[in-house]
Amino acid sequence: MATDLTRRSSWKRNWSTISCWLLVLAFLLAQPAVLGMQALAQESDPTAAITGISADPASKIQKGRDVYYKTEGVVSGPPAPRTADDSTHYPRYNFESRVLIWFANQQHLYYGSFVLAVPIFCMIIEFLGMITKDRALAKRYDQLAYDFIKISLTAYSLTAILGGILLFSFLTLYPTFFGYLSSIFRPVMHLYALLFVAESGTLYIYYYGWDRMKEGFLKWIHLSMSVVLNVIGTALMFLANSWIAFMMSPAGVDEEGRYLGNIWHVIHTALWNPLNVHRILGNMAFGGSVVAAYAAYRFLSAKTNEERAQYDWMGYVAMFIAVLFLIPLPFAGYWLMREVYAYRQQMGITLMGGLLAWLFIIQATMIGALFLTTSYYLWQCMERMRGAEKYLRYVKYLVFVMIVSFLIFITPHTMVMTPAELKAMGGQQHPVLGNYGVMSAKNGGINVMIVTTILSFIWYQRGNKIPTVSWAKFGNIFMGTFFTLAYVNIIWLAVYGYYIPANVRIGLSVPQVATTLSCLIFMTALNLALLKGAKQGGPVEWGRMSARSQYALIMLATEFTWMMALMGYIRSSVRLFWHVNEIMRDNSPWAYTHTIGFAANMISFNVLFFWITILFVFWLASLSAKKASVESGASVPQLLHQPAVRT
Repeated sequence: MATDLTRRSSWKRNWSTISCWLLVLAFLLAQPAVLGMQALAQESDPTAAITGISADPASKIQKGRDVYYKTEGVVSGPPAPRTADDSTHYPRYNFESRVLIWFANQQHLYYGSFVLAVPIFCMIIEFLGMITKDRALAKRYDQLAYDFIKISLTAYSLTAILGGILLFSFLTLYPTFFGYLSSIFRPVMHLYALLFVAESGTLYIYYYGWDRMKEGFLKWIHLSMSVVLNVIGTALMFLANSWIAFMMSPAGVDEEGRYLGNIWHVIHTALWNPLNVHRILGNMAFGGSVVAAYAAYRFLSAKTNEERAQYDWMGYVAMFIAVLFLIPLPFAGYWLMREVYAYRQQMGITLMGGLLAWLFIIQATMIGALFLTTSYYLWQCMERMRGAEKYLRYVKYLVFVMIVSFLIFITPHTMVMTPAELKAMGGQQHPVLGNYGVMSAKNGGINVMIVTTILSFIWYQRGNKIPTVSWAKFGNIFMGTFFTLAYVNIIWLAVYGYYIPANVRIGLSVPQVATTLSCLIFMTALNLALLKGAKQGGPVEWGRMSARSQYALIMLATEFTWMMALMGYIRSSVRLFWHVNEIMRDNSPWAYTHTIGFAANMISFNVLFFWITILFVFWLASLSAKKASVESGASVPQLLHQPAVRT
């Protein structure tokens, strides 16, 4: 356990406090600029400058019709500005302003996602430590939660700094657009700032009060503070998502973009709920994978077996949390795409079958790689258990199933070809491979991969355990039959989809998803019941892991990082040449969709920059851990006995 001196190091506290208040200061400084831009927009209408309502000779009160809810409301703001390609609306630095915004936004999103997810991990792990009867294990849980929040605190400072940079970038490069959005969201902008201040204060009290509130009733108060911290963080994310959702699917305004006085309609757009669910699952999986990468970094640089054992266990816990949220993530993505189609069918076609379709092939490749990497790590984890050999000999069959499903999942329906290639093949659709590019086959492929990952996790749970319950034989037969029928049902539905119309075929995804979730929920619960009171085939030798397993954790985090940037680009690009879809047009010189190659290079640059900076955060955290160990004279808890560390 780190000492009080380490946990209260003044340089870290001052840096964190100053950097977090930078964003608040930037926000307050931005308000006069925003109000000034709105005043310029209303110069031609003196009445609007006073009341915010365009004057009408016939009536002082105007009403408008909501573009989404179709309800009437009192016009309470100016129309969306009509922009032109000039320095007034689009100032520039002899460089593409959109790329600068892209970079600042992506980096802020990375760190914002990380600092949202990690406190949730700390809350879960601290609660597990409090309800665990084993005092040694409870102490390890408490130390693990503290290690997590220590990483988060440094990242929180960078998040605040990046948020200030993003805010000033918008004010400098897109003043008219930012002024319009600020006028729409003005009723909740101060709430956002207050929530940020509240989150900062709660985080510091939660971190620096760890020692003072580590026992008895005070420990429950400490845990309650983590709940408050996560509620505030989630509310902040929901408010930030409302801006994105409004730009994609505006509501609460009329056809001219005038605010109609109902801020709930502005926030609660068609895509707000699915976007919230998709992003919170993605943030949790991303945060878990980054913490697991930190544990892998510490494992690979460890000098003693005890350190390897500690960080092996830390990486496993973080990986478990990441996988827990990774499995439902594709289903949340399906829901989001379904709502996009329901809102504007043309947007869905642009995404899945038009201009951006090939980006989804890249996304499919990344999703498949995520599940492959996850399964590979679980197979490697079995090697730390004595008695898991009986499952390892079947891994080659799981690899075959995963590879075949992966190839089907990433196969495109149509190909990008030259005219000569098109003529030689006889059309854009390959006569054989094109059959595997339709959604019926893709849904089957990804669901088979997820079920295989679930099966790998269940095998890991049973690795060194021998069930002793009286109904163990029946339970094993039932579990094997259930998984077999699940594979058969998913594959049969995928094949059956070729024989029915497309509008009926899309409904087959529901029973496929239900089958996959049934394997996750019921089979995991059944496996835990089977293992109750199970006999140990051998100890879990924490730290007895190959270096390959740790590289898999780092690869998993990198894949998450790359896919997050890709999906952010897709979500932004679907608006095409609109700042706010069908409300405010983008008339800048960069109102076009970049090529796939340029987008891939920009995404890769963002990923590389993030990992350079997060390695700096890891390095700072490792320095703090080394200093604490030297000052306290404490060693890492002993978690294994005479490990055989392999390379």
